[in-house]
Amino acid sequence: MSVKVLNKENFEENVLKNEGSVVVDFWAPWCGPCRMLSPVVDQVAEEVEEVSFGKVNVDEEKELASRYGIMSIPALVLFRDGKAVDSMVGFRPKERVLEFSKG
Repeated sequence: MSVKVLNKENFEENVLKNEGSVVVDFWAPWCGPCRMLSPVVDQVAEEVEEVSFGKVNVDEEKELASRYGIMSIPALVLFRDGKAVDSMVGFRPKERVLEFSKG
């Protein structure tokens, strides 16, 4: 499954109203660890069909980053049925992202 670009216009529809699990990657283009994590998230999204994946550019969506207490990036937040239930900060290997996405 492909990773959706999320912003304030589509976040509610794709994350908060989603009945299931969604992993959101909060990132920025200038962040080295974010650029390392991005292809990992893309790979996991292709492998884990029962979970949706999205990315939020914190430079463009400061309000969303603030709403979810994002202080450091990259940050992955796991939402289940529209509620944030877990988070993970920093680069992680594929195995750890797979484990995280399955909750």
